[in-house]
Amino acid sequence: MIPLPSDASVSIAGRSPRLAAEAVEAVVTLPTFKRPEQVLETLASLRAQRTARRFAVIVMENEAEARAGAKAALPLFERGEMSGMVIIAHERGNCSAYNAGWQTAILQFPNFKHLLVIDDDEIADPLWLERMCGAAETLGADIVGGPQVPDFADPTHSRWAEHPVFAPPYPETGRVPALYSSGNLLIGRNVLTAMGPPFLDLKFNFMGGGDSDFLSRAAQRGFVLGWCAEGQVRETVPARRVEADWIRARSLRNGVISTLVEKKKRAGTPLAGAKVLLKSLALLAASPFRGVLRLARTGSPAIAIYPVHVALGRVLAEFGYANEQYRQPEKN
Repeated sequence: MIPLPSDASVSIAGRSPRLAAEAVEAVVTLPTFKRPEQVLETLASLRAQRTARRFAVIVMENEAEARAGAKAALPLFERGEMSGMVIIAHERGNCSAYNAGWQTAILQFPNFKHLLVIDDDEIADPLWLERMCGAAETLGADIVGGPQVPDFADPTHSRWAEHPVFAPPYPETGRVPALYSSGNLLIGRNVLTAMGPPFLDLKFNFMGGGDSDFLSRAAQRGFVLGWCAEGQVRETVPARRVEADWIRARSLRNGVISTLVEKKKRAGTPLAGAKVLLKSLALLAASPFRGVLRLARTGSPAIAIYPVHVALGRVLAEFGYANEQYRQPEKN
């Protein structure tokens, strides 16, 4: 185990032989936690990428004891079938894993231009990397998001694809005002060096939303955001995630994150807390009417109730409510 010189909480479990780090143009970061079979499927999709760009993969194992994901992935790297490395992010939590991978990329690959993010429950389209990098260059965007197309374990659940919890925020490629998720993301090296570590705020470690906060802060700094509708990944959606209590919890959580991110965005401005609270209360008051409009448009009560849950989550955040769905990942 080789400790990284700048951070004892991160260590390298292994790397591919004869890794030409200076030639790497793009780095793909892949966090994993107790999903050894799925991380292998994700890696297989990365091996199948059709691109002339030199890229490397960093797998961030965030289960520092059993390390099932690292043990599954490491032979691929040691045999040279994958270019890159497997690291151990010893501090538990979503944000800790991302921070470990992104900082490792900066330290280990001096010349990369694009850093991409994919999760261990996702499968990349064969042209994913090429399309995401191409979109960044064509749009002149510093950060590019792409669709996480739901792949439901039970095909009968496909009706949930239009629910806001699963549906992508934009239908077409182009510059956009905001991005919300790191599940399918490209970040320019220039963004990472300007924002500096720790990139994601650790208070979001088990709630999620550290990515949304990072993207909000990057936009505030003036970085250009884009969307690549063709840069798709397929996200596995187990049956658990279409149960009413999970959907409700995720919707409330989205509201909580919205409040926390907006408070950070307004920090230091006059009456910041009061303005956020008033906005939350206004959204809560308007949410039944917005729900009725959604019901008329979609015919789905589940979609109709979403703005109510989000607005309620925003208000609950004022009283310290935090739904840490990642605290018990087996229930997520």
